[in-house]
Amino acid sequence: MSQSTTRAGTVRHGSADAPGRAAAPGRVAAGNSQISAVREDRRVDSLRIARSLRTLRIRRDWSQADAARAAGLSRSQYSRIERGELRGVPIDDIEAACRALGADLDVRVRWHGEGLDRLLDAAHAALVDIIVARLRALGWETAVEVTFSHFGERGSVDVLAWHPGTRTLLVIEVKSVVPDSQATISAHDRKTRLAAVIGRERGWVPVVIGRLLVIGASATSRSRVRQYEDLFAAAYPDRGVAVRRWLKAPAGPLSGLWFVRDSIPDGTTKRITGRQRVRRPRRPSPGR
Repeated sequence: MSQSTTRAGTVRHGSADAPGRAAAPGRVAAGNSQISAVREDRRVDSLRIARSLRTLRIRRDWSQADAARAAGLSRSQYSRIERGELRGVPIDDIEAACRALGADLDVRVRWHGEGLDRLLDAAHAALVDIIVARLRALGWETAVEVTFSHFGERGSVDVLAWHPGTRTLLVIEVKSVVPDSQATISAHDRKTRLAAVIGRERGWVPVVIGRLLVIGASATSRSRVRQYEDLFAAAYPDRGVAVRRWLKAPAGPLSGLWFVRDSIPDGTTKRITGRQRVRRPRRPSPGR
């Protein structure tokens, strides 16, 4: 896999292209997010994105009209993107142009060097702690950050859970925020496919294998899932009450999505995301 990296964004070339013209995929629904004014020190390198798209389009032997059709964009809008004129262009349109060419758009937020990574890691770790506590209370055995290397594929499972009574193995992917949907589903599929082998290494020989995507509950996360509901519904049809019932008494496979609030069974609250308001102490009134 090759990739072109911008200063704050990446266009990743994800899949091998077959020679000739490829079938046009469906367009991702447009959103309201837009790239702000372009400056010389802009965080999204518009020129690099434009050059990357042009290179991938030529590699497929596509015209701009072909690429625009595959992305579900007008030819003029696609041409704008390929020229690097990104001011006012919805990010979803740029993402659609990338996907039409087999690439991913990765726009990153940077803050205080590695400071943001530490905050995100803390949010993820807190959510994993909550899930592990809930599962153990229901009689599951758990293992966290289970690494694997099988058949040339490597990675790690956020939480691998085992229900001895039913010999059910559950592959859990934990996200404090809603990630790139297609990449997450693809990675989860791969881990679930390898789950039986991974489980046997721990002495867990499953009869049933399930998968669960856990997302930190927030209005933003729920809105993001609704935006791509067809995709998430196809991959994770089991939700809410159905997931909780299954966790209490596993019966058959599960493909679930579970929004989890920032509280654990003993009633203690853990802050996963969001701002906390700090109030200044009041000054004493004169004469007191």
